[in-house]
Amino acid sequence: MKNKISIGVDVGGSHISCAAYNLNNRSIIADSISEISLNNQGSKEEIVSAFGGLLRSCIAKINADELVGIGIAMPGPFDYVNGIALLTGENAKFQNLYKENLRLAIQKNLAWEDLPIRFINDATAFAIGEYFSGELKEAKHSLAITLGTGLGSAFLSEGIPVITEDTVPKNGCIWHLPFESGIADDYFSTRGLINRFFDRTGIKTSGVKEIASLSKENKEAKELFMDFGEKLAVFLSPWITKFNVEAIVFGGNISKASYLFDHAMNEKFSEYHFKLKVKYSTLQETAAFVGGAQLLDEEFWLLVKSQLQHM
Repeated sequence: MKNKISIGVDVGGSHISCAAYNLNNRSIIADSISEISLNNQGSKEEIVSAFGGLLRSCIAKINADELVGIGIAMPGPFDYVNGIALLTGENAKFQNLYKENLRLAIQKNLAWEDLPIRFINDATAFAIGEYFSGELKEAKHSLAITLGTGLGSAFLSEGIPVITEDTVPKNGCIWHLPFESGIADDYFSTRGLINRFFDRTGIKTSGVKEIASLSKENKEAKELFMDFGEKLAVFLSPWITKFNVEAIVFGGNISKASYLFDHAMNEKFSEYHFKLKVKYSTLQETAAFVGGAQLLDEEFWLLVKSQLQHM
């Protein structure tokens, strides 16, 4: 059987990375992993050129005749059906791509105009990758959460995103839901932890990693993460119940400090008597590669593509 290879791309704030993926045996081709720095304030020509350079580097590491397409995990707002960027200055990144048809631009840059290029929300790609290759395998109803610059989420039913049903919040997103005096994204994010640590101590920090390192000796830092875990459980619990979540996986930079909030979170979960598997991603951005690349599996694509308009 001829190999069918796709490429999964993960778009970050300061870099883009990708990997080739064997659709026949659902595995990442390890030596194909590629990464390039990206100025998200650059011109559209500069950004498209970066995509092209990255993809050419990856394609050079495989048999190009076996390539069936590219799947890109892209932050929103984005028209995932038509491949058109809708990010504006409000998002403080990629605003120069506004209204740009990224699919056509990449195809033109690669001089490969019939190459299938498909897009999906980055948090959803992470969830799909965890379902096929990570911690959500075999889970009927699962939830993936990314904890980092923002709060990302995706609800899956046997690996397919659930977006419009009344068992999940609007668009399957939780970042915008009310929490305490603001919204969840303000609390369960890097900026939320930085701001609350400053409010408690008057100490300015550069990020979660620094606060985590201080927790060994700083009581306020330790309590900050315990509060984070407990309140995260409280916030998620109604949706875990409503969607009947069996397994949950956390990814993103904050999840790397799980040893500081996992106990408090699970203690609170136990009060709700959930039968819930709680896991932390070992794949991290590799999950997004898998989730993007899996869009080129035609059987899977038929099940997913109708959901794109709601992302």
